[in-house]
Amino acid sequence: MELLELTLHNLSSDVPLAHQALDQFSTQNSLPIPDLAKLHVAIEEILTNIISYGYDPGHSGTIRIRFALESSALRVEVEDDARPFNPMNAPEADISLPLDQKPIGGLGVHLIRNNVDSLSYRRAGKRNVLVLIKRLP
Repeated sequence: MELLELTLHNLSSDVPLAHQALDQFSTQNSLPIPDLAKLHVAIEEILTNIISYGYDPGHSGTIRIRFALESSALRVEVEDDARPFNPMNAPEADISLPLDQKPIGGLGVHLIRNNVDSLSYRRAGKRNVLVLIKRLP
């Protein structure tokens, strides 16, 4: 099984490193690009949510991302030491509302759910572990 792991700090300036790692992993493993764009969106939303809402101001933390190629899927595991948050419990966003009537929040989780094939969450000790699965053709 192919595997790539990287550790980020809870800084927005580290987010591009995750995108570079995904691109590198996909190139090395000849993964189809159309599916990758959706995964980039999901990873961007996850990291932005962790960095923006998971930590108290001024608190430094670590986020580990593991990319693994499984039989016919790409598995992405995002593990962080931020406050507990299970996106599986977040309510569905009402995307039928006009933009000026939409409440703030919730759309990121909607984008994550709709850009991967499977999403699961667990709390491991003091760490959040979110697993995304993107099936490959």
